[in-house]
Amino acid sequence: MTYIIDAHQDIAYNAITFNRDICISALDVRKNEKGTQIPLWNCGEAVVGWPEFQAGEIAVIFTTLWCPPWQYRGGEWDTQSYQTTQQARILYRKQIDYYRRLTEENPEKFTLIVNQRDLTTVLSHYEVSDEQKNRPAGLVLLMEGAEGIGAPEELEEYYELGLRQVGPVWAGNRFCGGSKEDRPFDQEGRKLLEIMASLGMALDISHMRENAALTALDVYSGPVMASHSNSRRLLNDTGDERHLTDHVIRRLQERCGTIGVVPYNKFLSAEWTPASAPDAVTINQLISQIDYYCQFAGNSTQVGLGTDLDGGFGYPHIPQELDTIKDLQKLKPALLEKGYTQEDVANIFGINWKKHLETVLPK
Repeated sequence: MTYIIDAHQDIAYNAITFNRDICISALDVRKNEKGTQIPLWNCGEAVVGWPEFQAGEIAVIFTTLWCPPWQYRGGEWDTQSYQTTQQARILYRKQIDYYRRLTEENPEKFTLIVNQRDLTTVLSHYEVSDEQKNRPAGLVLLMEGAEGIGAPEELEEYYELGLRQVGPVWAGNRFCGGSKEDRPFDQEGRKLLEIMASLGMALDISHMRENAALTALDVYSGPVMASHSNSRRLLNDTGDERHLTDHVIRRLQERCGTIGVVPYNKFLSAEWTPASAPDAVTINQLISQIDYYCQFAGNSTQVGLGTDLDGGFGYPHIPQELDTIKDLQKLKPALLEKGYTQEDVANIFGINWKKHLETVLPK
């Protein structure tokens, strides 16, 4: 099999909010949650777990620090929502503590990646024979929404704690416009970008409104990406600011940024609803997103996977061929059949994100 780097998963949020154990199988999580409201609250049953990471060769995951603003929380059950910057800061630190505890207590399963040596060590286990078992998955911290940062200078503290990538906005905050709110990229937001660049952090434009993304791509001097974003054009331009316009795609690729595609039915078909037939969306629509970015770039070197699995959706709200994350390996024969080469598949599955991390992680 070809190893995969997944550029987006909300592991800490799910563990703290729903008491999900990432060390056990997603199928066992489903059994544990049967008869509860959790699959309803999270729009689907669990899809990720360490056994599935092993079976699907998920070598590295960009794991998020994320919590929703109070006004966009899922409901009264959502214990990770915030109303103030101080509350958000506490929640983010709690999630960092979760990842540190996870890797310290389960070193055979998970490794926190903070530098290039860590990345090389983790990937070395996946670049050998498939016969090797029980290989730790590497975790790279990604902040999704920077509302927990009281002043931009606080980024230095987060960097010391292992944070290497930042998406300044989710729904919308004081830094810039997001997928639910519009506002200018103000001076504080620009200062945030300045400090990020000085630290060598990657800028994630996912969830930015088009005007904010274009501004950021013009002024930010460091590495850029869109960890989990699909093409708005393929959704017949009916998608909201959550999806990338051609203008943003072109500008991001000019900056050599990688884009992660999302296997959520709602982000793959403009017509899909939860009431649709089970076979309404297939991996062919996911491949269409991959192909769109490849055609735009003229090669396979600027697209990857950013699944966001279990981040507000799960089974069966994903393409019909996918039961758990291990089934992402089914993309390989489908891509080969479409005319992509083995090298292309390796690029899309992991090499592109590996090269991205090599520009972000310190030596």
